[in-house]
Amino acid sequence: MIAIVDYGAGNLRSVFNAISRLGYQPKITSTPDDVLAARAVILPGVGAAADTVASLKRLGLARPLRQFIAEGRPFLGICIGLQVLFTGTEEGGWHRCLGIINGTVQKLPPGLKIPHMGWNQVRQKVAHPFFAGVPDNANFYFVHSYYADPNDASLVAGETDYGITIPSVVARGNLIATQFHPEKSGDIGLRLYDNFIKMALGTGASGKKKGLVVTE
Repeated sequence: MIAIVDYGAGNLRSVFNAISRLGYQPKITSTPDDVLAARAVILPGVGAAADTVASLKRLGLARPLRQFIAEGRPFLGICIGLQVLFTGTEEGGWHRCLGIINGTVQKLPPGLKIPHMGWNQVRQKVAHPFFAGVPDNANFYFVHSYYADPNDASLVAGETDYGITIPSVVARGNLIATQFHPEKSGDIGLRLYDNFIKMALGTGASGKKKGLVVTE
């Protein structure tokens, strides 16, 4: 099962439709048991990181997500799904997040148009299967006012310039997270989802096993 986590405010349908277009059958779920049973977990997001963490805790999803990631299983966070992985966020004061990655979520600096909305380039910092078939400096769609800053710079797999240089892809083992929205980024965004799922299924990022469909 490819589980898309529903905590009440995610960009669920767009992510579901994107993955379905690739020939997979994802499941939208808010059930902790589904998270722990999944082959891969996707945490999409819109809104504020603190509100998202509160919703995950209320639904009993925070601990299973931490466990899933700690076990080294394939996880993809999108936008707020990236930010909640960090130690804490400065949005609306200081709020603790899931604490999976050491670092803080900070507001984009003054003088910039906020939110950072629209297409921008992602510069690939490392050779990673997630980027297979994706040109360096390809454009992806962003909508955010805050950005995540990891203490360990080696976790930054992709970066984007918007007044400052911000991490736009973070990767650690089987954990991958993007500040942008692949599901809103056309065919190149679909390629990232496809690469992630192929990595999760062990089929490689160069081609899916013929006839393979992940079901519920």
